[in-house]
Amino acid sequence: MVDFWPRHAELLKSAVDAASKRIYWSPYPEIPSPSAYGETAKADGEAEFKALLGKPFELGQPGKSRVGKEISPFGLELNVSYEAAPVDEVILASSKAANAWADADVEARVGVCAEILQRLNKKSFLIANAVMHTSGQAFPMAFQAGGPHAQDRGLEALAYAYAEMTRVPSEVRWEKPQGKNEPLRLDKTFRVVARGIGLVIGCATFPTWNSYPGLFASLATGNSVIVKPHPAAILPLAITVRIAREVLTEAGYDPNVVMLAADELDSPVTKALATHPEVAIIDYTGSSTFGAWIRREAAGKLVYTEEAGVNSIVVDSSPKFKAMCDNIAFSISLYSGQMCTAPQNIYVPADGIETDEGPKSFDDVASGIAAAVDKLLSDPVRAAGVLGAIQSDATLERIGDARKLGKVVRDSSPVPGPNGAPSRTMTPIILAVDAKDEQAYLAERFGPIAFIIKAATRGDSISRAAKSAKQHGAITAAIYTTDDAKLQEAEKAFAQAAVSLSVNLIGGIFVNQSAAFSDFHVTGGNPAGNASLTDTAFVANRFRVVAVRRLAA
Repeated sequence: MVDFWPRHAELLKSAVDAASKRIYWSPYPEIPSPSAYGETAKADGEAEFKALLGKPFELGQPGKSRVGKEISPFGLELNVSYEAAPVDEVILASSKAANAWADADVEARVGVCAEILQRLNKKSFLIANAVMHTSGQAFPMAFQAGGPHAQDRGLEALAYAYAEMTRVPSEVRWEKPQGKNEPLRLDKTFRVVARGIGLVIGCATFPTWNSYPGLFASLATGNSVIVKPHPAAILPLAITVRIAREVLTEAGYDPNVVMLAADELDSPVTKALATHPEVAIIDYTGSSTFGAWIRREAAGKLVYTEEAGVNSIVVDSSPKFKAMCDNIAFSISLYSGQMCTAPQNIYVPADGIETDEGPKSFDDVASGIAAAVDKLLSDPVRAAGVLGAIQSDATLERIGDARKLGKVVRDSSPVPGPNGAPSRTMTPIILAVDAKDEQAYLAERFGPIAFIIKAATRGDSISRAAKSAKQHGAITAAIYTTDDAKLQEAEKAFAQAAVSLSVNLIGGIFVNQSAAFSDFHVTGGNPAGNASLTDTAFVANRFRVVAVRRLAA
């Protein structure tokens, strides 16, 4: 039985400190360089990934049947199968495993979780290949977002959990003065008590990044966890669960503390898991429709969601017009708009804007952004690296349907694969619409679809974008302006809509990006989600503190 806490105590203290200061900090190198991960790490990860294909993926869980029909958006059939068992059997195994885990002290659990994260980091190239060939992310993004950045978010949740659980002392002598009489004395002990089974429902586009916060928050606070991946993106979370089970076994715990509940689209198990009485906590990423179902049918459980949103950019004026267009072009192109942080709606005043290049009309702004996209994606190799591939058929259909929603400023087109092979890579479609055409742009159009919206005035741009966030949800918002008064107006409006605002981004910083230990991803204050990754509210309700009082000897 291994005690992992001594190995990672300093790491956790550093993580807690970074979260309190909101500074840049990460223990996991985000660049896939040989100096950070070893000379053969990239080749080893690719070989390990290929060795998994066409074979059963064994976890040693209950279940005699097998499921799995993943197909890479890049055309590779994975043919990997996973153990499957009836929901009641999975729940029973998770419940039995939970007892010893819940009884472990805080440091023991946190040490196990930190060791899992460290081993995940060492397998970042393997995970990157798995993420790439399930989500459609290009390899550089799959490595960063699926590997180190996901691990950062897991560690961030772990740090918050550790800080909250250790905020209360484990034991204390309580004394109440009684005047001339002897004080009343009690010896009190305080124990962190888990809530029950945690269910993590993964998504297809960011299977690890969106799952790790809930996984590690529930696990650290003493809850056993069932990981339910999206049927199209099982492998990245299967690898994660296998590593977690290995560490748990080495630490002397039942590996069923963490279990995988894989399924297929035509035989789903999510609803049965979410409504099972033994499940106490649910972390969900996905559509608002199913999110609403969970919040309704799982009433009484702790539910943390990240759902759909309509992210906006307000172009009020621009200190650097070309750089602004380049930045927006990259933001709407990155991973084909399949990021929950990707901008969809770009508001521009009808009478145009002031820029460093002189006045620009509405049409000038629209054509400037379209031209920047053309330039960015002019090289097919670079285009493939920026765009990745379209994850689902529904998104491909959505692109086609978008053409009738407005005036096409820039049409979407396929990007051929290597040697001209067919691919699921599509460039963004950009549409111009009038602000009154709300039915076109106020719904989330997930994928490489952007609207340039003609607002009546500069103030109308801000009020419409903020109202959209408040009513329909938003995870990100941005503004370009040279007017301090308008900036203050925007800051107030977006704060009231509970969406974080980025200002005049150019160069290598994009509205899509979210930094662990510094940015709060989602605020939980608008319909885009009811939770934030990561704040104290995300972890503090996953456990309770129970006291024992004794008369002092």
